[in-house]
Amino acid sequence: MVHVSDLISEDIESYLAAHEQKELLRFITCGSVDDGKSTLIGRMLYESHMLFDDHLAALEADSKKVGTQEGEIDFALLVDGLAAEREQGITIDVAYRFFSTDKRKYIVADTPGHEEYTRNMATGASTADVAIILVDASQGVLTQTRRHSFIVSMVGVKRIILAINKLDLVDYSEEVYNQIKQDYLEFANEALNLDEITAIPISALKGDNIVGPSENTPWYDGQSVMQYLESVEVAATSQSRAFRMPVQWVNRPNREFRGFTGLIGSGCVSKGDRIRVLPSGTESTVSRIVTYDGDLELAGAGRSVTITLEDEIDISRGDVIASADSPCGTADQFQARILWMDDSAMASGRQYLFKSNTQTTPMTLGRLKHRVDVNTLEELPAKSLEMNEIGICNISLSSRVAYDPYDDDPVMGGFVVIDRMSNNTVGMGLIDFALRRADNIHWQSMDVTKQSRAEQKSQQPRLIWFTGLSGSGKSSIANMLEKKLQSMGRHTITLDGDNASARLRAHRPWRPRRSARPREARLRGRRSLRRTTCRVR
Repeated sequence: MVHVSDLISEDIESYLAAHEQKELLRFITCGSVDDGKSTLIGRMLYESHMLFDDHLAALEADSKKVGTQEGEIDFALLVDGLAAEREQGITIDVAYRFFSTDKRKYIVADTPGHEEYTRNMATGASTADVAIILVDASQGVLTQTRRHSFIVSMVGVKRIILAINKLDLVDYSEEVYNQIKQDYLEFANEALNLDEITAIPISALKGDNIVGPSENTPWYDGQSVMQYLESVEVAATSQSRAFRMPVQWVNRPNREFRGFTGLIGSGCVSKGDRIRVLPSGTESTVSRIVTYDGDLELAGAGRSVTITLEDEIDISRGDVIASADSPCGTADQFQARILWMDDSAMASGRQYLFKSNTQTTPMTLGRLKHRVDVNTLEELPAKSLEMNEIGICNISLSSRVAYDPYDDDPVMGGFVVIDRMSNNTVGMGLIDFALRRADNIHWQSMDVTKQSRAEQKSQQPRLIWFTGLSGSGKSSIANMLEKKLQSMGRHTITLDGDNASARLRAHRPWRPRRSARPREARLRGRRSLRRTTCRVR
């Protein structure tokens, strides 16, 4: 293996302990087709000495076999592992690679540049802290560069490295670098929600400005790619957010133990903490935090645990256990950003499945408010979304779910859209906010409940519904039953009415009194009423 650290051979336990304490940074490489994303990652793995000797030998043999770099090492082959990727020289699926330096650990996602595989790129971007947007110096800023930048911004990545690659093809021209930088900044400053954009001139194939400064770019005095990644400050991590744990499984191995198992999505929980279960809103106290290795006093984000509570309350898969001091919200109607991923266009008014963490419920996509043009960032009117298009629309769920806005907590604010017939994932969404009418419509807590009424009257509440055709005797039977119950000392209430007629009257337009209308108008009204009655039935 290529040399990494002397501690590996001298004191492996000390090496592992030091390695465990390193901060983890997740980043993504994206951009248009053949901008050098896979080559950049391969070069970074090579320069960070994370390749085994046999891997390096296999890479050299594969490079000669493929022959894309005229005998030199093709670093893209380190991450393009599929046969179709090597044959076509493109990235199709998301490839994750791990490496580390003295200061940090890294997980990098190499994403495809083809428009057809934009959904794969969005998947990789959803967990990234930093994005490296590559631009081919000989091509400039392209449509797919803008699309990937918009998606990165949409999913909450705030820091971007604008890696202007393949400068060796333009003789390391400072003018080309400055022009591409200016074009991208004009595009990004117009509408992208970013905190920081750092432009770096590189050549992934030759290694310029990847690890250290390059002699080929004396006019550039900024950081290299690795120097930036080692020093960039990561935004608030999931550990610093409020506690959220979607319940995945109710753990009941015997009658004496009942715990709730799940992966802590954000925040920390301690024994004795007060928690709230959503969407029901019931509260309790944590009595134990159980793991395979024993009980814990404290557990944080990314840890799978089983939590037991002091009170016996109803919790099932799909519920969310949250901090009682700062609980998440619940609603069934939202405004959301939608990225459509299916070949078939999004159909407004059609029912899909909403899945967020362990919560799954039927969902209806409302009318599309607008579609975003990734080239101009204009909000364009549209009735549907085609594949890889982004839009804003309202969604309605069949039941209330626990949520946080995506910008506050990506774990609780992201969801996927599933086709109910094929069970395919057809879109991804980010919750912006709950609609006000979703908050206004809720079950109001009343002091007088059905239990208190039942105790007062010494009887159990029951509802009996008689239904049938008009004239079939519903009212007569209900009247006889009420008389019988009353003779037995039971308290009853009868509601008698024709619901269809009530709905018909509610929707029927107002007309003058019958006596004030001529006979022909009355006949027309009867024919109209007959047609309306057929529609109601």
